[in-house]
Amino acid sequence: MNKTVKKIDNNVVNALTIVCETAKQGIVGFEWLTHSANYSNFPGSLVVTCVLDTSQSLDILLLKEQDTELRKQIQKQLFKLGILLKDARRHVFFDTEQACLLEHNGDWKRRLAVN
Repeated sequence: MNKTVKKIDNNVVNALTIVCETAKQGIVGFEWLTHSANYSNFPGSLVVTCVLDTSQSLDILLLKEQDTELRKQIQKQLFKLGILLKDARRHVFFDTEQACLLEHNGDWKRRLAVN
C-alpha cells in the first residue's frame, strides 16, 4: 500500500468510525462495521459491511428503515472527504454475527472474502 492509498484508507477508517460509534448508540443490535476496496478502482470498489448481532436485529433495522439512514450517514461522512458514492445501496451491505457463525463458523475473514 503506497502512501497515497494508505492516507485514503486511513481517512475512510476515520469517517466510518464516526458512523460506527453513532450507530452503536442508536441502532439496537448494531455491533461493528468494516470496509474493503480495490484502490485502483476507488471509490467504485468500496464495500462497507455493517454487522448486527442477530437476524432479528437486522429485521428490525430494515423494518424501521434504519438501513437507509445508515447509508446516508456513511455517504455524508465519506462526502466530507471528497469521496462520492453515487448509490450507497451498491456499496453498503448488512450482515449478522448469527449468520456468520451459522454459515462460516464465525470466520469473518472467510465470510467477507466470499462477498
